[in-house]
Amino acid sequence: MASYILLEQARHIEALVLDVDGILSDGFVTLTNSGDEIKSFDIRDGLGMKLVQQAGVKVIIITGRKSNIVEKRMSDLGVDLVYQGREDKGTALQEACAKLGLSPADCLYMGDDWPDLSAFSIAGMKVTVPNGHIEVRRRADLVTQAMGGRGAVREICDMILTAKGVYQSLLEKYLSIPH
Repeated sequence: MASYILLEQARHIEALVLDVDGILSDGFVTLTNSGDEIKSFDIRDGLGMKLVQQAGVKVIIITGRKSNIVEKRMSDLGVDLVYQGREDKGTALQEACAKLGLSPADCLYMGDDWPDLSAFSIAGMKVTVPNGHIEVRRRADLVTQAMGGRGAVREICDMILTAKGVYQSLLEKYLSIPH
């Protein structure tokens, strides 16, 4: 589990900002013979995103690629803002914050490669995955145990919920037997 210092940092987070490829997915681009793209998402990450939203945390997606798959999945999850085709992730983060009345210092940004570094430089908390690029890992406050597309986002969502003191009460809803 995260250290006291990281939990204290996470307690103040108002927005979870996520890259897609390498964070919400495994980072592989799979193409069919017809040229269609296939992307896999971990269902646990999706539930984690919904849970942090229930705790009042905004969820923002900033990705350098454009994909109908991402649009569909994020729409299904009720994500607050989705920015696609944005290599200038720091600028996109500033725009998202302005739109939601937040400061980048209120955001936890999760990314894995060089295009994420401009957002890392302004985000209040920076997280990456074990297979994130070395330059990103060097600048991260935390490197998850789980790999991108394999529960890394859920790991961070659980940390945020724990830090905000709502993890147990949200869990209780799933433990109660309906009458």
